[in-house]
Amino acid sequence: MIARAQARVNLAAIERNCARLTRELGSAELCAVVKADGYGHGIAECAEAVRAAGVSWLGVATLKEAYQLHNAGVQARVLVMGVLDERELEGALILGVDVVAWRERFVADAGAVAEQISREEGARRARVHVKLDTGMGRLGSRDPAEASRVVAAAAADPGVELVGIMTHFATADELGDEFFGEQLERFTRWSREVKREHPHVIAHAANSAATLRDPAAHFDMVRCGIAVYGMDPFGEDPAARELEPALELSSYVADVKLCRAGESAGYGRRFVAGEDTHLGVLPIGYGDGWRRGLSNNADVLIDGRRHPLVGVVSMDNVTVDLGPDPSAEALRGRPAILIGTSGGERITAEQLARRLDTINYEVTCGLTGRVDRVYHEDDRAPEALMHHVLDD
Repeated sequence: MIARAQARVNLAAIERNCARLTRELGSAELCAVVKADGYGHGIAECAEAVRAAGVSWLGVATLKEAYQLHNAGVQARVLVMGVLDERELEGALILGVDVVAWRERFVADAGAVAEQISREEGARRARVHVKLDTGMGRLGSRDPAEASRVVAAAAADPGVELVGIMTHFATADELGDEFFGEQLERFTRWSREVKREHPHVIAHAANSAATLRDPAAHFDMVRCGIAVYGMDPFGEDPAARELEPALELSSYVADVKLCRAGESAGYGRRFVAGEDTHLGVLPIGYGDGWRRGLSNNADVLIDGRRHPLVGVVSMDNVTVDLGPDPSAEALRGRPAILIGTSGGERITAEQLARRLDTINYEVTCGLTGRVDRVYHEDDRAPEALMHHVLDD
């Protein structure tokens, strides 16, 4: 039976993407970012895939995501890169994940919590990465002197282990932009100062774009997300950068109906047939994450041929124009590819992002839980396929 909305995720492609990224790195480590449910691909399954590729670090944004990895039995160093309140800080230290700091107060709180946990459960230290805001304008201290004070506080606190220093680039994916170089220079200068006092710390800054753009941004570790899943951080063609998209989104032609000239389809009658044609109805819509902005603005692949999506994307259905030939009736029940390949045709997340005036990240992250995720390794069932019911 064909699923109404299904994302097939090739875990072998994820492993190959990790190997391809690792070839760029020399002695630097790869931290695979699996936040946002593995960019819509599935956090636990993708974490296991990158671990199979030899990746030892995983990056998440929230404590909840760290617990999802823990509950799934994933064994790796986990860095929680987002904000943690007092309750979450305690949970993070109990769980044993690394956390990010940019204020001395946070370091003091982390040390105090670690000492309390140590009294109750045995020796425990808070593993901290200090963040310098070199120009992203979000988390982190803008002042290198303040960031250095946070480093010193972390190094001096007996309840804290100073593990790393970090920053994040704002424009690495904009080729030719000069601000990337300015940020890189700021972090390079600061990291050298820190490493003179603390040579053991892990310096990390690069996202996928910076990793592929400039080896000088690699430092001791890189944090790659979008490229791990085979999408191009520059929004172009993944194949040109030897990246292999891991996700295929499909539905099927649930019904075929004749649409006479002058008849319409969908809310608001945004499609009115100029001539007799056949419409295929696909049971997928914005309730599944297929964005309403693709109304009259996308193609679907059926049996290796492109067919335009016509009318407004509704919550549960879309319609595609199958053409006037009566043979279109035979397409009833056939698979329909919304992201992926069929015959010699291909639809990528990057192509959809350009139609939506957004980025490929949002295309896959936006796929909802109503879309079945099916995992395979080059069309073979994974040897150790994981099925986890993750706590909310």
